[in-house]
Amino acid sequence: MPESGTLRLPPRVHFGYGSRLLLPEIVAPHGKRVLAIVDPFLLSTPFHDELLDGLRGLDVRVHSDITPELPVDTLDAAGAIAREHGTDVIVAVGGGSALDAAKLVALLAAHGGPLRRYYGENLVPGPVLPVVALPTTAGTGSEVTPVAVVSDPERELKVGISSPFLVPAAALVDPELTLGGPPRVTAYSGIDALVHAVESYTARAFDHDPAAPLPVFTGRNALTGPVSLLAARHLGPWLPVAVASPGDRQARAEVAKGALLAGIAFGSTGTHLCHALQYPIGALTGTPHGLGTGLLLPYVLDAVRADGETAARIAELGAALQGTAVSTVDDTIARVVDINRAIGVPASLADIGVRREDLPRVADLALGVRRLVGIAPIEASRDALLHILESAYQGVVR
Repeated sequence: MPESGTLRLPPRVHFGYGSRLLLPEIVAPHGKRVLAIVDPFLLSTPFHDELLDGLRGLDVRVHSDITPELPVDTLDAAGAIAREHGTDVIVAVGGGSALDAAKLVALLAAHGGPLRRYYGENLVPGPVLPVVALPTTAGTGSEVTPVAVVSDPERELKVGISSPFLVPAAALVDPELTLGGPPRVTAYSGIDALVHAVESYTARAFDHDPAAPLPVFTGRNALTGPVSLLAARHLGPWLPVAVASPGDRQARAEVAKGALLAGIAFGSTGTHLCHALQYPIGALTGTPHGLGTGLLLPYVLDAVRADGETAARIAELGAALQGTAVSTVDDTIARVVDINRAIGVPASLADIGVRREDLPRVADLALGVRRLVGIAPIEASRDALLHILESAYQGVVR
């Protein structure tokens, strides 16, 4: 079949040092009543006052009650705040949790709750409030994607809400906002961005019926493939530098650019086995999302190399990571292992508190994340997932 492609992006995306200063220009057309959803740590930084000063003359309300992992009840409450305020536009400043929170508050303000009505794909009934996103970490890509993830105490894993209506109205990616971020945050968000690039490039190609509704995640994508490789080219050499030297302006810019490109890529193609497995692992261990996806990456690559076409794509990713003309699958996996070691990602599931007896339940829960396992490049059977989990538990790549 001929290649096909899909891109879903904000109407405006700006990258570079100083791009945050475009905020007043970007917000103005959307209305006067602004809800600023801001990571709590930003309240004591100069960026908070600078960004709010740029919105003088508008009716701005600040909401900073952002809880990591986004418990669903906190978002329902924030949606009520937005409706009471009569919000026209949401400005989101922070890491992935703040950006995801803003997208979901925009949904709740437009269509009401409870949020669980929208769990899954394509269940958002129409446009949401416009969101202008300014990420302060380089990793999630939420500023350009149609996905947001929440924690629901009634479930054993995180829950995704996916819809093209959740793509923000604008993204301002200013590396200045990431300067001085803690090394651990830089490491875990950055390795998650690399997983986005890798999984978008190795996703299964769908044979989609054009007459049928298009899924949010379309699988392998002719338009995003080159973007995935470019993301890997920026992240591979520079992520360890950004972790080791948080004030290195070039490293911060390279990693921010790589994370943005990876978000552009996976926002249409989707991610697969690292993310499907991390949902239950994260809920089980309470560990950061990027730590889990990054830890799993070498073991997932080792498993999906069994597909010949995927093996070739893994080798191409290795060349991008290493800045070489050619690479092999073994070289690629070794490079990922080296990056993980350099930035402090644990080598095994045992290191983060997973027990061997937990593995079957993790596999069963991951199998339920059909939108992710369905685009894996291999048949994602229970046995295949258990093989990946056992290898990751032992911390041994073949």
